[in-house]
Amino acid sequence: MSQAVSYSKYGGPDVLEVIDVPEPHAGEGQVRVAVRAAGLNPFDVKVRRGGYIPNHALPSLQGAEFAGVIDEVGPGVTDWTAGDEVLGWIGRGAQAEFVVVPEDRVAAKPAELDWAVAGGIGLVSNTAKRAVDSLDLGPGDTVLVTAAAGGVGVMAVQFATATGATVVGTASEANHEFLRGLGAIPVAYGDGELDRLRAAAPDGYTAALDNIGGDAIRTALELGIPAERINTIADHGAVEELGVQGVGGGRKTAEELAGFARQAADGDLVIPIRGTYHLPDVVAAYRDLETGHGLGKVVLLIP
Repeated sequence: MSQAVSYSKYGGPDVLEVIDVPEPHAGEGQVRVAVRAAGLNPFDVKVRRGGYIPNHALPSLQGAEFAGVIDEVGPGVTDWTAGDEVLGWIGRGAQAEFVVVPEDRVAAKPAELDWAVAGGIGLVSNTAKRAVDSLDLGPGDTVLVTAAAGGVGVMAVQFATATGATVVGTASEANHEFLRGLGAIPVAYGDGELDRLRAAAPDGYTAALDNIGGDAIRTALELGIPAERINTIADHGAVEELGVQGVGGGRKTAEELAGFARQAADGDLVIPIRGTYHLPDVVAAYRDLETGHGLGKVVLLIP
């Protein structure tokens, strides 16, 4: 037997438990990975609270991204051998001692890349890159990034800055110095936020990357940003109601993941880890994540 994070009813972090499950084995075209780190994401929370994915069956395992060491190779696999260090993704079940995935769902982990970063880089990078690409940003743009110190927000700031756009990011004041280091202009949340945003970009804004939803989208519209140049990953209702874009994560490939890993290892992408927890402390890890505060990713370390 091995251990995995599971839940048998919808709810908050307290419904999570670490259970014994049959040890999985690699089949045709698959590899088994002994997990060393698994990233936590708001997507996990939405699914676990219910209603986000139709016909989601319970009980369910949890987690979609991981990094670890291949310890079993199935028939027909030629590109990987036991002992290879990799990172990858799975539909559900990454927060476990072992995961089994098709061989094209893993990428090589650079030796110099920290395990926690490797376990938390894939989903936020994919989501942020697709969101940034949806707006076709360039040097003539001034783009607002909401929740700029969150997991996706940090990556969106970096990808947007790389296009040559001027980037303004909303964040708690404790994270402003970090965002300046990424080349963004930070703006504090709270009363007077709209005025501060206008002061930060007196010539106006041309686009917005929203990671919050709700009032944040209406703020972007008040700043004069056309609805078609606002992309949200957090408010599907606004896509229908207001005509904004809703491009988020998807179309993942091992080649893309390998590229993100290489950029992170070379220091070209910064992936802050705000907290690491061990598998028995998964409830505390999600309580941390669900505060919505802090800089960067929360990651489980296994074992």
